[in-house]
Amino acid sequence: MKDKKTAATRQGGSKALQIDAFRDIHHQVMTTERTNIGKNETFDVVIIGAGAAGIGCGMVLRDLGIKRFTILEKHEIGASFRRWPAETKLLTPSFTINGFGMPDLNSIALRTSPAYTLHKEHPSGKEYAQYLQAITEHFQLPVREGINVEAIIPENGRQSSFILKTSEGDIRSRFVIWAAGEFQYPNKTPFAGAELCRHYATVSTWDDFEGEEAVVIGGYESGVDTAIHLANRGKEVYVLDPDRPWKTTEADPSLALSPFTFDRLRAANQEGLITFVPLAATKIEHTDDVYRVHLSNGKSYPTAHPPILATGFNGRIPQITDLFAWNDDGFPIVTEESDESTITPGLFLSGPMLRHRNVIFCFIYKFRQRFAIIGHKIAQELELDTAVLEKYRSGQMYLDDLSCCDVNCAC
Repeated sequence: MKDKKTAATRQGGSKALQIDAFRDIHHQVMTTERTNIGKNETFDVVIIGAGAAGIGCGMVLRDLGIKRFTILEKHEIGASFRRWPAETKLLTPSFTINGFGMPDLNSIALRTSPAYTLHKEHPSGKEYAQYLQAITEHFQLPVREGINVEAIIPENGRQSSFILKTSEGDIRSRFVIWAAGEFQYPNKTPFAGAELCRHYATVSTWDDFEGEEAVVIGGYESGVDTAIHLANRGKEVYVLDPDRPWKTTEADPSLALSPFTFDRLRAANQEGLITFVPLAATKIEHTDDVYRVHLSNGKSYPTAHPPILATGFNGRIPQITDLFAWNDDGFPIVTEESDESTITPGLFLSGPMLRHRNVIFCFIYKFRQRFAIIGHKIAQELELDTAVLEKYRSGQMYLDDLSCCDVNCAC
């Protein structure tokens, strides 16, 4: 069996990343010896996914004093962020305001700030992965990379107990936190012929785009981000979306384009290279080296290169499909009290797929508010003291009252 690469050895020659801006701590890279999964290995908690949600939940478990937990990652720490297009940045700005009662909008752990660590207001995906890597190393979180969870099986006759089938063998856990995110599961088939397109999630850099024009299907953040980068390269871009998100008056950033995107859009479109089309793509055909995009008004548009899909992601994957109930929009249904599956006790959801009522937790600053909620439920079941979680409440990272989540702006 091949030895797995340690989480702490990939930093290479990059600069040391300081974590805590508010205490006199000298950052030292902590190298934890990596081990393969042992036969019949058992944990109290297994977290699946070492992205923002997985590392954030791991920090809560660590603070609660839970020793027998591990974080399993199919690829490497921050894998989804590392696979963003090179030009894509976090929409929310980072600023080190921790000393004044508010955490950095992009932090996933108390006393940390990506702005301080990276010296960036809008980090790229790879840069943000460095922040996650630094937290893992500094706090010695038990991350195991290169391990794919193939199935999660509740044990018959046992309350809240699971067998996890992995690429390295079986392990058991009393609780499981699904924190694998969405980016690695792009929605590539939203309509007939969509397989002929190229999904946003498969793009490494927009420098590789060929041709002088592009059709982008989807007008929310990833679609407009695509249009901005292509227009900056002199391409003529057509963005299709019947919902007209570029015109919405919604105040919730989960339903409207961010200020960061509007600012970049104004700058990129000074020469009028971006055209917004309030129509849906209904079908794509490819004949005689031409891609024909059929529109909801009955017309079609020819283009020489594969259209770009910015149609979001599909988190309903085989590992969890039967373990959650699902709402009509395709999101898992979980309890408001602890983000626990309503049909599989002991299985929790963390990350951008989280929804409650009309509240959308798709940004880091939103879903991080629920890390400690999950931790509280698990600690109660393990009969552990939960007093340490009060620092999450005072640190604005503990949201248990969803009535405060309405986003209404008078002006």
